[in-house]
Formats: sequence, C-alpha cells, structure tokens
Amino acid sequence: MDDPGMVSMFEALMASGLRGFLGCPAIVYEDALIDFFENASVRSGVVISTVGGQLVEIAEKLFAETFELPIDGLGDLSEMPKDAIFDARSIVSLSGEPISLSGRKNQMKMPFRLLCDIVAKAISVKAGSFNAITVEKFSLMTVVVCGVKMNWAKYLFSILKKMVTAGSKQAKGFAIQISLLLASFPSMELGESSEFPASKILSKKTVLRFVSINDRDGAEEVTGAAKKKAVSKKRPAADVEAAVPKKKRTSKKKSISSISSLELVEVAEEAVPIQQVAEPLDIEEPRCSSADAVDLIIQQVLDETRAADAPADITQPAVTEEKNWFDLPYDDLVKQWEAERPVVMASDTEDEDIATEDVAPAVGVQQE
Repeated sequence: MDDPGMVSMFEALMASGLRGFLGCPAIVYEDALIDFFENASVRSGVVISTVGGQLVEIAEKLFAETFELPIDGLGDLSEMPKDAIFDARSIVSLSGEPISLSGRKNQMKMPFRLLCDIVAKAISVKAGSFNAITVEKFSLMTVVVCGVKMNWAKYLFSILKKMVTAGSKQAKGFAIQISLLLASFPSMELGESSEFPASKILSKKTVLRFVSINDRDGAEEVTGAAKKKAVSKKRPAADVEAAVPKKKRTSKKKSISSISSLELVEVAEEAVPIQQVAEPLDIEEPRCSSADAVDLIIQQVLDETRAADAPADITQPAVTEEKNWFDLPYDDLVKQWEAERPVVMASDTEDEDIATEDVAPAVGVQQE
C-alpha cells in the first residue's frame, strides 16, 4: 500500500500476535454454526456443544494453538497501564491533542479509525455504533499502538464463552474462527461451506474504500457541525431581527403613549392651580391641633343639623302643644284633670301643678 500510516498500523497489528486469528482462511459453515450456537454452553471453563449430533469440546488450549495466540501478558483490559493509554491518546490523535475517550473516532487519524473498527467488529464483537469511542475499544487499540503484551488466548476465549452463555449481552461473532475450529474435528460433518463476503475482508481495495467513505463522512460531519453552528448563530440573529421590529413597534407605541402622557401631564399642570388653591385652605384653617380641628368639624356638623331640624321641632309643638291650658276656663281644666285623674286631692293638685310646671323645662331639655 502507498499509505505509510496504514502500513505501519497493519504491521503493529500483526506484531501484537493477532495475525493467526485475523488472517485465517475465510471459509464459513453456516449450518454448523447455527447448530453450534443453539446447543453451546460452558462447563468447567470449556465450551461444549453438539453439531450434527456430534459432541464438540473447545478448551482454551485448543483455541490458542489453533490461532497461534500469545498466552503471556495481560489477561484483562482492566490491567492496562494508564500511562500507555495516555500515550496512545496523543499518538492516534488527528489534531495532536489527547483525544477524548467518550468522543467519536473522527478525532483519530485514518489508520487508527480503521483499527478502531477492527477491534470493535473482529475482536470485542460489540453491537452498536462503531463511530463512538469506548474505553474497551481504546484499550484494545492501545495494545496494538503501544506494543503492550496481551494474553490474547485468554481474552479472546473469554469472549467466546460469553457468546455461548445464556442471558449474556455479548453479540455473536467469530464465525470464521469457529468454522475453522469445527473443521479441525476429523469426523465432523459440517455441510456445505461458503466463502466469506469479499467486502468484509480487508484488502487494498476495501481499505481504500474505507478511507474514501470515512473521508466523505468526516467532511459531512464537519460540514454538518459547521451548519449547526451557523444555524445556532443565525437563530439568535433571526430572533434579534424578529425582535427588532417588535422593539420598533413598541417604540412607536411608546411614542404615541408618550404624546398622550405629555397631554396628561399638561392637564395635570393645568390642574395644579386648583391644587394650589386647595392647599392654602388646608394651611389657613387649622391653627390648632388635629384633634381640635376634628372637634370643630363635628361641632359645625351638629350646628348645621340643629339648624336644619329646628323648624320641624318648632312646628311640632304647635300641633301637639297643650292648647295653652292657662287660657282654658278653670272648670274645663278641672274636668280635664279629673278625666285624666279620677281621684284628685288638693295636695295632689298642687303637686300636679308643680309637676306640670316641671314638665315643660324637661321637655325643653329633651328638645335641646
């Protein structure tokens, strides 16, 4: 290949010990694979299944020998040195800055984008988006990029056991590798074989196609991001433009309201002399305390009420007056008193006169 970066990546991938696992003959026995996964289970660390009614046992040792996998080194990705991951983040970066482990693979150079797909599809066999970077994917990439020794036999066989474990979320894979393992059993009837699709095999043609697609997708992502940014910038501008007429409208309304407010102010100014006339009244009247002013007002109200009620009080006694009793003949007066008081004594009469004389003042007091 003419791409030195891509060549260097493949050389590192082969040097990591995965050449036998990823470079085996691309032959698939579909019927045998279906039987294998339907009947497979794990017993005592060994994968056991039946294919065509024949028992199949795959141990870790057989798995490692078949694909010439290293058995030394890290057996789990959690044992990956942090300094190696830190170095790999800068090595694979397109910008030179350490990439984010929760970002997308377009942060990386093209050869390492392809390496990310290889470890995701052919090694960890994870379902989901291949554009997203995960800690597991990047740890596998670190093994290749930084030359970390990895016990591939243990790691890959653990993935195979997860594939055949009931209830596991591990996706099914290793179709070519399992087909090669089943073919190693001499008396196994595997049925017809089929070649693996050429589009799924890495060659110069497929690699160039991968580069072309990722360049296009990367450009679209950049363009889309730029458009989103432009849209995000334009939207506030549109909002501002949409708000500007509103401001103008409100400003016009404000101008109208300001005119009306000025007119109101002028009216208020014209009414000021009235207020000024009222103010001196408030100042001249009270020359005493507020309590005295209240008493004066009450007294004024009482006087006005008394003056209004005086004619009625005067005319009422005229109607109901005692008919000038002193003008009546003595006999009529005595008869009237006798009618009112059947028993009349001389002393009582005198008292009556006195009482009668006292009644008028009393009535006068009540009238007042």
